[in-house]
Amino acid sequence: MKKSLIALALIAPLVAVADEAPKEDKFNLNVRRIGLDWMKTDIKNPHEYQNSTVSALTASDQESIKGVFDVALEYGFNRFKWDNSLFMEYGKQSIQPYGDVKTTDESADKILLSSDLAYAIWDFDSFKLGPIARMQYDTEFKGNPRRNIIRPNAGFALFDHDIFKSLYVVGVYEYDFTYSDEKVSKSAVEAGWRLEYQIREGVKFSSDGYYRKYLSYSQYVGEDLKDDFSAVARLDTNVWGDLTMGPYIKYRRAHSRQAEHYGANTSVGVSFSYIHNFDLRK
Repeated sequence: MKKSLIALALIAPLVAVADEAPKEDKFNLNVRRIGLDWMKTDIKNPHEYQNSTVSALTASDQESIKGVFDVALEYGFNRFKWDNSLFMEYGKQSIQPYGDVKTTDESADKILLSSDLAYAIWDFDSFKLGPIARMQYDTEFKGNPRRNIIRPNAGFALFDHDIFKSLYVVGVYEYDFTYSDEKVSKSAVEAGWRLEYQIREGVKFSSDGYYRKYLSYSQYVGEDLKDDFSAVARLDTNVWGDLTMGPYIKYRRAHSRQAEHYGANTSVGVSFSYIHNFDLRK
């Protein structure tokens, strides 16, 4: 009897530790969106941004089609949330008038690889709140020069809400090696969001964006931005299975250090998408 009591006394702490060990709450492959966008674009002050690596500011007014790939691997356990995402978009229009040279105009060109780690200090019923750390690599498919930016940042976030999937404020450090002779370190503050709202079955409104204000630079490069704002809103309606169609609007506005006026890109159109969230625990 004594041996049994001793054995139970030794096993009990191990059972308690095992019960407190991290449990996998979520492991998803979230296909946020893979699709095509037909869009009509209006550009403001493109002549002041011809040397910029932000294609949204250098394009011309046009109608075009672009491809979008937005996928995230989402892992959650206990109070931690770790997302690794890849966002890519590309749109190009080539025109060759009779007897003239062909011109190419890129309306969109972006690759953003991001790894986000968040910890919920406060875990409420409908959302979590706590610090977030993020590492991003921002580049593009083409470009002369080709944009290359490493962007670590850290701050505070609300996440895992039914509507606000992410709402954050962070301090940003950028290491920009786009221009081989001018490697620039920058600091900034950024606020951003990602939200989804189910209007009714088969109809969902979603939006994401950010505002980034630069505070300091290690040296002067005229094409560097002083502030940068981007916002996207989309209405997805299921037409067949996980295939959706709906209107969207995208707005990008930024001001470079050398330009007198801000540059802006307003795109409206129709998106055709595949959207699905795979539960990898099954």
